[in-house]
Amino acid sequence: MSNIKSPLCYYFGMIDIKDIQKRLRDEIKNSNLTQKELANIVGVNPSTISKYLRLDKFPAIDTFANICQALDVSADEILGLKK
Repeated sequence: MSNIKSPLCYYFGMIDIKDIQKRLRDEIKNSNLTQKELANIVGVNPSTISKYLRLDKFPAIDTFANICQALDVSADEILGLKK
């Protein structure tokens, strides 16, 4: 796969997974929940939340939705679709 961006990518802007991960990490860190509390709410292991914070892993779509709900943040905001 080529790293060459199409003209549409420049016009619309690219969504980068690292940016999404950073926004998710920031929301988790800024929440009033501990990693263990968030893990219990979402139904994952606390070490999984730790991996999200270290940017080692990105949650499955259902887990991502549950995290957004638990943190009371829009998925669009985390995804960078809402400005």
